[in-house]
Amino acid sequence: MSRIGSYFIFLGTLFRNREKLRVYLSLILNECVSIGVGSIFIVALVNTFIGAVTCVQTAYNLTNPFVPRNIIALIVRDSTILELAPTLSCIVLAGKVGSNIAGELGTMRITEQIDALEVMGINSSSYLVLPKVIASVLMFPLLVIMAGFLSILGGYIAGTLAGVISPEEYVSGLRFEYKPFGVSFALIKTVVFAFLVSTISAYQGFNVRGGALEVGSASTSAVTNSCIAIVVADFVLTQVLLT
Repeated sequence: MSRIGSYFIFLGTLFRNREKLRVYLSLILNECVSIGVGSIFIVALVNTFIGAVTCVQTAYNLTNPFVPRNIIALIVRDSTILELAPTLSCIVLAGKVGSNIAGELGTMRITEQIDALEVMGINSSSYLVLPKVIASVLMFPLLVIMAGFLSILGGYIAGTLAGVISPEEYVSGLRFEYKPFGVSFALIKTVVFAFLVSTISAYQGFNVRGGALEVGSASTSAVTNSCIAIVVADFVLTQVLLT
């Protein structure tokens, strides 16, 4: 409970004694490039193959001859939009982005760069952490949109090449009983996950005490705690928004 309280106190410091907006613009843009552009390849690769595997495995388990084949595409669509693209992508980003944030801030802490900022009268948590949080909230949804598209495309390519479903059946399944709120739900989840990953990782790195070994431990804790927070928030949001 003390660590949870400390985390919320840390969140409060992000919005106190902020610098002028123009100071943050370049910092936010740099973080957007680092978080967004630097994560495109891993997110695209993982989700393309996840979509392909989902399609092939669904076809493998669909043994009833009375079930239409376009159900395969429907399952790929709904599982991708509602769960795989937002949740799996954010777990992958927790490993890449979260560990990077924790390691960067932890290194700055043990080399006394954060202390130097505080001596100069700068709110170090706001100056260093807030641009990372804003950039994560902006870039994670864009990455998840790309992930959803590539996952469905990967299912299409794998299904048609393996001969388990025709292109016409796949497109028909994608259109069958489509509910637009699914996309809104995925983006709402992604924004929440982005905030949790960035703030938890920043909290772990910002409060490092010790040396290089502690920085490594903070990075590991950042990824672990972020993944736990994602799955808990996933359950809560699903209960609140879909029931």
